[in-house]
This record gives sequence, structure tokens and C-alpha cells, in this order.
Amino acid sequence: MALNWSEVDDVLLRARGEYLEMPGLRLTPAQAQRLLGVDALAARSVIQTLVDAKFLRETPDGAFVRADSGRARY
Repeated sequence: MALNWSEVDDVLLRARGEYLEMPGLRLTPAQAQRLLGVDALAARSVIQTLVDAKFLRETPDGAFVRADSGRARY
């Protein structure tokens, strides 16, 4: 299912909200797809957008976490 721009914005906001609400959240693309209720392409697109915005980062095992998780804050 292709998403229109409005739906993409909604999914991006939902994804950010999930990560903000649960700071330790780590999701694989398949888990993000199920959580967000979108197809694989849309989930990958949302994840990539959040990585590009430096909100998420990929872990060595292929999961995605908040970019600031596990790092010292000064």
C-alpha cells in the first residue's frame, strides 16, 4: 500500500512518538512495520528518514534505536 504525503507525515510522527515515549525502544524494520501498520517499503522509508535526521541510528545487529541512546550526555 503506497502512502500519500499526509499519511507519511502521520507515520513519521507516530514513529518518533514511540521512540520518545520508550527511550530504550529498539526495532528491526519488520518490527517497525508491524508496530506502525505499514508495508515493508513504507517502514524502511520512515526509518531511513529518521536516520537521515539523526534521530535514529542502526545497531550492529540491524535494529534501530534513538541516536542519543547509550551515549553520555553532558
